[in-house]
Amino acid sequence: MRRRTALFHALALSALLMPLPTATAFAADKTVALTYIVEHPAIDAARKGIVDALADAGFVDGKTITLDVASAQGSMPTQTQIAKTFAGKSPDLIVAISTPSAQACQAAAKGAIPIVFSAVTDPVAAKLVKSFTQPDGTLTGTSDRQPLNLTFELIHKLTPTATKVGVLYNAGEANSVAQVADMKAAAAKFGISIVEATAAQSAAVPDAARSLVGKADVILLPTDSTVVSAVESVVKVGVDAKIPVYASDTNSVERGAMAALGFNYYKLGRLTGEIAAKVLNGAKPADIPVGTLDSEDLYLNLVSAKKMGVTLSEATTQSAAKVIAQ
Repeated sequence: MRRRTALFHALALSALLMPLPTATAFAADKTVALTYIVEHPAIDAARKGIVDALADAGFVDGKTITLDVASAQGSMPTQTQIAKTFAGKSPDLIVAISTPSAQACQAAAKGAIPIVFSAVTDPVAAKLVKSFTQPDGTLTGTSDRQPLNLTFELIHKLTPTATKVGVLYNAGEANSVAQVADMKAAAAKFGISIVEATAAQSAAVPDAARSLVGKADVILLPTDSTVVSAVESVVKVGVDAKIPVYASDTNSVERGAMAALGFNYYKLGRLTGEIAAKVLNGAKPADIPVGTLDSEDLYLNLVSAKKMGVTLSEATTQSAAKVIAQ
């Protein structure tokens, strides 16, 4: 009897001395790795939308998932290293915002980890998927590809004398190269020519913008992460040279671009998060078509318009989803 009692006490003591599982060990059922090429308002909005949509689907950071987030700070070598690190950790899912981020993760994961991308303009040209309707692989996600005819209609309406549109982009980003090709095709229908200026990194954007002075009547910014991260420097050139600056994302209007007919990146992020939740619940990326938003919003910045020499009619401002007046 004494031996049994002693054994009981020994077992009880050993149980008390054993380390308790941490809250994370109990809570984090899955791991999601999220990365993006650079921080700027459009990407930040998309990231927030992704996290919010995942939470609404029951995947809450620190409770039901562990969210591992890393920014490449505008550096492609850094992005490549982040992708390799993520692949080595074997998370349940990788979420990549922007074309270069998605391509780096695709190369690092080598088909072993499902990937959901966000804000990739042409995932087919970027060789991320075979088609929008049938991705056919371990990747799917959302595209911010826009109907450019509407963009050039806007340019023609607000600045009717413009015949040369300057386009700033990173020639090393497949996403941007595809956009410029589409812009040339759309512009031709309006008798408009495209004047190109390239910047391989954010620091080169101001000089690229200045190179358009005297060559372009207006400037149009694609959804290029390198350029969008330095929108303010382009706006300064536009104000100084009285060249209206148009953007392809609405966040850039809040940062000084005169106008944009574009997507709400928070909404695009939420759509991405909904797709990510499906994958975490067992769906295969190959069975989920690439998602797109079915509406665009007109944003106008009246302060910038005045500084860039453009007068916007009351009818135009009333048709906008958002007007920055001061």
